Amino acid sequence: MNNFIYHNPTELLFGKGQLSHLTEKARQLGTSVLLVYGGGSIKRSGLYDKVVGLLQEAGCRVHELSGVEPNPRLSTVKKGIEICRQENVEWILAVGGGSVIDAAKAVAVGVPYEGDVWDFYLRTAVPEAALPLGTVLTLAATGSEMNRSSVVTNWETQEKLGASTTFPTFSILDPEHTFTVPRDQTIYGICDMMSHVFEQYFSHTEEIALQTRFAESILKTVIETAERVLANPEDYDARATILYCGTMALNGTLPVGVETDWATHKIEHAVSAVYDIPHGGGLAIIFPKWMRYVYRENVSRFKRFAVEVWGVDPSGKSEEEIALAGIEATEAFFARIGAPTRLADYKIGEEKLPVMAEKATPFGPIGSFKQLTSADVAEILRMCL
Repeated sequence: MNNFIYHNPTELLFGKGQLSHLTEKARQLGTSVLLVYGGGSIKRSGLYDKVVGLLQEAGCRVHELSGVEPNPRLSTVKKGIEICRQENVEWILAVGGGSVIDAAKAVAVGVPYEGDVWDFYLRTAVPEAALPLGTVLTLAATGSEMNRSSVVTNWETQEKLGASTTFPTFSILDPEHTFTVPRDQTIYGICDMMSHVFEQYFSHTEEIALQTRFAESILKTVIETAERVLANPEDYDARATILYCGTMALNGTLPVGVETDWATHKIEHAVSAVYDIPHGGGLAIIFPKWMRYVYRENVSRFKRFAVEVWGVDPSGKSEEEIALAGIEATEAFFARIGAPTRLADYKIGEEKLPVMAEKATPFGPIGSFKQLTSADVAEILRMCL
């Protein structure tokens, strides 16, 4: 196990009715707030009216940044920064899924920064200050509600990059707020949270028994709960379980002391930067192909994955056969829940494979399980066609 420092300051308020705490949280953070949300689903569900009512009860002046895209745009972030500066906004409230929260994080670190907020994503600057940020989560997926990661798309340059920005001060997670999430978005969220675990599970770091079992327990729980959620979207207990799995998959618990990978996410970011596809859908396509491309780097790790996560019977099989059976089980699960399995599902051909391969590796080779060059990325994407 590697040395580590673990710190997560986000206060999590989880369960039915926890939105009632919003008024007290607002009173602690200030009277001028930027409300950040997406395409209007929170208005249709009635959540918008509840949130605004609680903010007004706290004496807040509410300013709005609406229309945040599924792959949040830099232009939208800059619009939010401008509103905050003009209106002397004291704190930000993101109501939505990971994209809304990622955009809000970018706004939070962009307001006090004198340069271009894109500098943080290009790695030419590091955030040193941020407006306080609260979140009301409506989608089980990214874990952005309890980490400092933010991913933003610069549509003008077709770049989708991540940065370490700021932790939410608090996050409210009521499973009932996820009841109306469409089926496809629920599926993408499941694929996304599983992919987060994969990125932290496939590692060469030795003596990480606890972290390994944490990861396996999240994966097994998602697998056994996914079809319950899809069969009955208003199953409170299933929604609660999936919601908490998404948070635990990427709140800093799994990677402590572990060398993690993240190559597949960077490959998907390149694909969705060019084609603007759903992030979780892209991961469902790419991850099994990444697995096939790299499993020989540590066959025993993939063997364990197959046996412990998927229950593959190792009897009479070689280590490699067991490893491949686990990869096949992953592919079969994604297909069974209705996730896309090929880039062709999004009408993506080979025309821009070289472009995407270069965009996936802007700072050099990616990944640690197996370092991938742009040529490796191109081959993995070709396998995804």
